[in-house]
Amino acid sequence: MSEETATTDAVETTADAAADEARNARKVREGIVTSAGMDKTIVVTVTDRVRHAKYNKFVLRTKKLYTHDEANDAGEGDRVRVMETRPLSKNKRWRLVEVIERAR
Repeated sequence: MSEETATTDAVETTADAAADEARNARKVREGIVTSAGMDKTIVVTVTDRVRHAKYNKFVLRTKKLYTHDEANDAGEGDRVRVMETRPLSKNKRWRLVEVIERAR
């Protein structure tokens, strides 16, 4: 009987590992909060440096991410980490993971 329980435990742990891998596939970004005026929603601006294909010069690309902030914790100017999630509203597809640095 111990062999049977060992095999079922092994199957369960591999299923848990597969679930964790699927969970970890979500995108994580860091950015600056540009707006915190809405209830439980912040706007995070993410800036990426991308090399131009033809001219090989670095270009700054910015994206505005509408982010769910359950506790209304973040304020304007804070540096935050956000994670991709299921659609929460028409534009909101990110959630606040942590506030890395508070605005001065």
